[in-house]
Amino acid sequence: MCPGSVEAAGKSVCVMDASGPLGRALVDRLLRRGYTVHAATYCDGGCQQLSRSSDVCKHRLMVFRADPFDYHAIADAVRGCAGVFCMFNTPQDQAECDELMVETEVRAAHNVLEACAQTETMERVVFTSSVTAVVWNDTHKQQQQQQQPHLLADEKSWSDLAFCRKFKLWHALAKTLSEKTAWALAMDRGVDMVAINAGLVTGPGLTAAHPYLKGAPDMYDDGVLVTVDVDFLADAHVAAYESPTAYGRYLCFNNAVCRPEDAVKLGQLLSPSAPRSPPSDELKVIPQRIQNKKLNKLMVEFSSGV
Repeated sequence: MCPGSVEAAGKSVCVMDASGPLGRALVDRLLRRGYTVHAATYCDGGCQQLSRSSDVCKHRLMVFRADPFDYHAIADAVRGCAGVFCMFNTPQDQAECDELMVETEVRAAHNVLEACAQTETMERVVFTSSVTAVVWNDTHKQQQQQQQPHLLADEKSWSDLAFCRKFKLWHALAKTLSEKTAWALAMDRGVDMVAINAGLVTGPGLTAAHPYLKGAPDMYDDGVLVTVDVDFLADAHVAAYESPTAYGRYLCFNNAVCRPEDAVKLGQLLSPSAPRSPPSDELKVIPQRIQNKKLNKLMVEFSSGV
C-alpha cells in the first residue's frame, strides 16, 4: 500500500531527466506521495534502469524516452501532467562539458517549457538550475580592490555570461543560459515556474573533475562554495511544487565550505587520497557570502503545514 498526500490525489507529474541521482530520488518521493509519475530520460538505457530500480508503487510509474532536441517526444512525456520537474544532467567530467553541451541544455529548457505552456493541465514547473548560475562575475574582486563591503549572493544575482565564456566556465554558462531561457518562456507563456538553484550535489561518483568545480578555489575565496545532499535537494523540489506561496528562485544548499576543515572534508569526498589535514598557510576561514534564507523559510512552512 502506498499512502499519498492530499495534493497528489489524482495528479500526474513528470520528472525530466529522471536518470540522474536527483531524478531518481524525486521519482521515489513523488510515487510515495501518491502521484502518477511520468519518468522521462534523455540517456540511452535510462528507461530500463528506471524500470528496474523503481519498485515503489510501480503501477503509477510511466517511463518515457525523450530527447532534448525532440519537442514532440517531450510533449508526449508531459501530456496530462499537472507539474513538471525539469532538470538536465550535465556530464560528470569537465572534458565532456563544452559549448555543444551548453547548446543542448538550452534547447532542452526551451522545448520543455514550450511543451508545458501547451499543456492545459499544467499547474507548475519546478526548474532545476545551479548556484553556478548565480555566483560567477567579477563584482567581488572589484569590491576587494575598492575596499567595499562584500555583497551577498542571493536569488537576485546572476552569473555574467561574458565572464563565463571568457574563462570557459561551461557548467555555469549552461545553467545560466538555460535558466534565463526557461524564465523568458515562462513569463511570455504564462507558466507558473519556480527555480531551484542547487549547490554542488554530493554523492557516490562525485570527483574533482566535475564541471561544477571548475574554479572551486575562487569560489572558496569568495565564500560561495556550497554543497547539497540529494535528499535535501529532492525535498526542496517537492516543497517548491506543493507550496502555493513558492515563487521565483531558491538557492538550495545545506553546507557552506568556508573553513579549512570544510575544504578538507570536501577534498576527501572527491578523492580518498586527498590530505586529511588542512595546509597550515594555504587556507583560511572565509566569510560566507551566499545565503539560503528564502529556501529555509519555505521548508519550515512546508514541513509545518502552513
